[in-house]
Amino acid sequence: MLLCVSASHKTASFELLERLSVPRTPVAPLIAEHAELVQGAVVVATCNRFEAYVDMDEPVTAAVALGVDATLSAIEAATGVPASELEGSYTVLGGDDVAEHLFSVASGLESVVVGEGEIAGQVRRALTESRQLGTTSAELERLFQRASEAQRGVKNSTAIGRAGRSLVRLGLELADSRIADWSTQRVLLVGTGAYAAATVAALRDQGAEDIAVHSPSGRAAKFAAKHGLRAVSTETFPSAVAHADLVITCTTSEHHVVSAATFAAGRTGAEATAAAGCPVDHAGRRLVIDLGLPRNVDPDVATVPGVDLLDLETIRLHAPLEELQATDAARDLVRDAARRFASVGERKNITPAVVALRAHVFGVLDAEVARVRARGDEGGQTEQALRHLVGVLLHTPTTRAHELAETGRADEYIDALSALFGIEVEGSADTATTRGDIADAG
Repeated sequence: MLLCVSASHKTASFELLERLSVPRTPVAPLIAEHAELVQGAVVVATCNRFEAYVDMDEPVTAAVALGVDATLSAIEAATGVPASELEGSYTVLGGDDVAEHLFSVASGLESVVVGEGEIAGQVRRALTESRQLGTTSAELERLFQRASEAQRGVKNSTAIGRAGRSLVRLGLELADSRIADWSTQRVLLVGTGAYAAATVAALRDQGAEDIAVHSPSGRAAKFAAKHGLRAVSTETFPSAVAHADLVITCTTSEHHVVSAATFAAGRTGAEATAAAGCPVDHAGRRLVIDLGLPRNVDPDVATVPGVDLLDLETIRLHAPLEELQATDAARDLVRDAARRFASVGERKNITPAVVALRAHVFGVLDAEVARVRARGDEGGQTEQALRHLVGVLLHTPTTRAHELAETGRADEYIDALSALFGIEVEGSADTATTRGDIADAG
């Protein structure tokens, strides 16, 4: 069975999500190694959520408790956040609800900004990372692949997909009210990942022209050449921060990359430049937008005179209300995709019962064919007729098995096999048994 342990911006503080986003070791392998019943794990960790998707081998209530315990233990081992501190900050989903939830997440319906596009790539990367770590399972592969399909369906068929805004664009929209002319703004981008590329595109859509980039990991020159920007070195970074009208950070650094001390160092250098006869402009308020998780910007930046700080917590408070009609249409698509996912799963679950019935019937058939041959079946016509008859008779029970499975009534079919034929199905074709000696039946 599938299980999801989810902590998101809806249930947990950004401070807690920030701590969960910086594991000392990958979480998925720790979950997968917890017990034999854990078949696989995929972890989706973004600035808005931390979710573990777990494939359990035992479809009983105890499996849920074991899966949750495995997840919480792995989180504590990897991040240092104890289970007691997570209490009340996460939800647990099981069975068919898992697919609908992940499909909603991948489609941007559970994001701070409904319809934001970055989450789809983050979900895909989570699966890729788990493949590299060797923690996926066949059912998790199917779940995440169907999630990508559902996301594309929502994107292509609803207004949310066409108009969905990202955290980057929402942050710039919040900044727009204080910027009269974007073309005159000195912008410093800190980071060179996927968010950075999206930020460059969003800035240019706003009309920004003077954009520089700095990378704490040393990738600024390559990123700048690719996007037509100016690269800022480590040595000149404090000065660039102090002189920028707008600083946007979006790195995966585990430490603050901008602080009050950064501004102080940059302004000290500027004063030295001014003393040498080169005036420096300090007029106007500056804005720092922190899109990083963990936080890229030390909160003490808000104490720097003339500087305003806009972080994810603030952006969340300003996130727009959902466009209800578009959201409803998107959720209908997600629910339909989840039903199809469950239907295929139910078909797989009923397969052992169908195999067991066919094994029982063909066992009886083989015994009868043996008797016919012993009595003399000239030309094999009797055997051919018997095999044709069995095939016809099995068609309807096989079709009904899949129909019942799709409506959640597979147990009725399995109970009927037990009552009518003495066939006991214990979860797989390999464990299906028949009461009595097949050779003596009929």
